Amino acid sequence: MNEKLLMTPGPTNVPKRVLDSMSQSMMHHRTSEFSCMLSQMSERLKYVFQTSSDVLTFPAAGTGGLEAVIVNLFSPGDRVLLVSIGVFGDRFSKIAQVFGLDVDKLEVPWGMGADPQTIKESLKDSHKAVIVTHNETSTAAANDIKKIAEMLSGEDKLLIVDAVSSLGGLELRMDEWGIDAVVTASQKALMSPPGLAFISLSERAWEKSKESRLPKYYWDFEKARADLNKAKAQNPYTPAVSLIAATNEALAIIQEEGIENAWKRHELMANRIRSGIEKIGLGIFTHRDYLSNTVTAVDVGEKAETVKAMMENEHGIIISGGQGVLKGRIIRIGHMGCIDGEMADRTLKALEDCMNRA
Repeated sequence: MNEKLLMTPGPTNVPKRVLDSMSQSMMHHRTSEFSCMLSQMSERLKYVFQTSSDVLTFPAAGTGGLEAVIVNLFSPGDRVLLVSIGVFGDRFSKIAQVFGLDVDKLEVPWGMGADPQTIKESLKDSHKAVIVTHNETSTAAANDIKKIAEMLSGEDKLLIVDAVSSLGGLELRMDEWGIDAVVTASQKALMSPPGLAFISLSERAWEKSKESRLPKYYWDFEKARADLNKAKAQNPYTPAVSLIAATNEALAIIQEEGIENAWKRHELMANRIRSGIEKIGLGIFTHRDYLSNTVTAVDVGEKAETVKAMMENEHGIIISGGQGVLKGRIIRIGHMGCIDGEMADRTLKALEDCMNRA
């Protein structure tokens, strides 16, 4: 089978070194060897999250992590302000509503990010939290989390951030910025296979979690934290051992590169992709003030699905199409995780060829 280049918003390319780490003999999850690996991965996650708080690991998609945050931090009827700038903001809203939260949704036009001042003006005394997506892959727009956090400073409201497609690729400093909950997943900028969700809470969020009255068993953060902090770190239930081995190795690569260097590399690759797209004569869908450094949305009109198919079938490059109202109008090119200049240039050359012939 010919190896294809993944230039999607996830899953992303996995380095050979990471893939090789999964090919070892199966490790039992109640051994000292596994405990050592879990502890090592957890410490490396703290570095990428830029936090001193525990980072919990669950076998799940990023969506599972979003649900886990809701059931651990809230009770039925709690009122929250949820900022949606696309498909995944809408998904977070639906999860909160399913569990009986009173959701005030601040909807931002697709292709834009949220204005911190508008968020502030939308806040009510009764809001328990502000929930926001850092990086919206459906529109390739990024929110300025630092400014949003600064705006909320001094407010008795949790700041919950969906960082599924940003952590490791966009600057995010959980402790320094005062973020209360961060959720991410393995298969995006962390350049690991899909299947793991990671969540970290501030001390304030841990205190708030004691008030939660929503049912939880598998997603119980207190139980997960207690097991993680045993003399020999554990998961409450059978963990995804091979995925933990892979992510531990991927995090080691990020640590070797340095997180600030990783952020800079993503910025350079994003600029390279966007510059190439404009040279081809195509338009960027996202407003220039909110451009993401992990994914770019390209407005190609009715050629979108044709170009997407040609890229895969003729060039071996997988990109993504639009979602929701943007389906059939845009293509989305991911440039997060394991990405370099050769991959970017190969993608741009193929895109130009496909656009000329579509």
